[in-house]
Amino acid sequence: MRPIVQPVQEFIATEASGGLLLMIAAALAIAWANSPWSEAYHHLLERHIVVDAGFYRVDESVHWWVNDVAMVVFFFLMGLEIKRELVIGELNSVRRALVPLVAAAGGMVIPALIFLAVVRDPEAARGWGVPIATDIAFALGVATLLGPRVPIGLKVLLLGIAIFDDLGAVAVIAIFYAGDVAFEPLLTAAAILGLTYAIQRVGVRDIPVYVALGVMAWMAVVESGVHPTTVGVAMGLLTPWHSWSEPREFVGEAREILRSIEAESQAGSETTRRHHHAVAVSRLRRLHDASMAPLDRLEHALNPWVAYGILPLFAFANAGVDLRGDALGLAATAPLTWGVALGLLIGKPLGIALGAAVAVRLGAELPSGVRWPGILGMGMLAGIGFTVALFVAQLSYPTAALLAEAKVGIFAGSLVSGVLGYVILSRLSTHNGTTEA
Repeated sequence: MRPIVQPVQEFIATEASGGLLLMIAAALAIAWANSPWSEAYHHLLERHIVVDAGFYRVDESVHWWVNDVAMVVFFFLMGLEIKRELVIGELNSVRRALVPLVAAAGGMVIPALIFLAVVRDPEAARGWGVPIATDIAFALGVATLLGPRVPIGLKVLLLGIAIFDDLGAVAVIAIFYAGDVAFEPLLTAAAILGLTYAIQRVGVRDIPVYVALGVMAWMAVVESGVHPTTVGVAMGLLTPWHSWSEPREFVGEAREILRSIEAESQAGSETTRRHHHAVAVSRLRRLHDASMAPLDRLEHALNPWVAYGILPLFAFANAGVDLRGDALGLAATAPLTWGVALGLLIGKPLGIALGAAVAVRLGAELPSGVRWPGILGMGMLAGIGFTVALFVAQLSYPTAALLAEAKVGIFAGSLVSGVLGYVILSRLSTHNGTTEA
């Protein structure tokens, strides 16, 4: 079980610690946007960066580069995580996947319905996709604060729900939040993705080739009007999950290298032995890298960069809402703010609990150590909808007033959901006197 469980544990640990940095970045953005130097904050984000490759030129703001370029890497990692869980992880069978799949569906539909019941203005109602998202970094961060009192089964269930939630959010972004779609560049992007799959099947192993194809697909999707982050998910799902080298080849080459190290350790001068040892170790490292599946290698390499770099940068670029003057008071009375907050605070736990109950009635089983009160607390944590919620809000509202109301709703709903989820799970653990939630 170690090869299967360890990547999940490493992912949870990185996401949880990255959530703290995400929180700091968001707090810094809010503080700066409400300080006497708020103009400098907005000026920084509106500053343009120009990249001119001759055949393709991009002249966009820092804010655009963060949301439409850096976040593609985040969505690529999301695609890797989705594929790993579906093919070799906790979601690789219908029986295992049924509970998080149906729970995630309920956790998306119910918040959207609550939002639409509260928000009647057609322009504001365009943001119905805002409360359907779960921020896995924050949610796992809060769960990790409880330590061993929250069973690993509950954390894995939360991870599974978030993965299906992310997949649904990507579909919503691609279908409902695309601009005027130009089909010719979209077909070009589809052809590039098809070529990516084809060269993978014939055994092309050079990562730079796939990076180049991914960049070309991104360029085509930018021109099509569909949000380019969908390219990241598509490339992640296309990444091979098995090693390109046979285990027999790895064993044979590794034995040969180890024999050479043993033989050379007994011959020649110390300088010669050190040189041969360094060469042999380098060969072992290259053999190790070649024997790892591209999915595992890329996920392991990118996860810290995303958790500690891209997501905090995104939070800093998007969380800075001006709450001075009457802005906070107006937002607090706006139906949009309440629609988002109630969708996260009530819709998420209610939808997840109902979805899980339906899945169990269909014959699925809850993970070991998971009880219904724990699912309620976990559903509250799933109401922390920060990163993707802010992302969808940016796509939904071109006006500053509506965007500010949506952000206030996200902050309020996520904060209360996180606090209540923590309290519920901690009290359940204490009352049970065990490590089961």
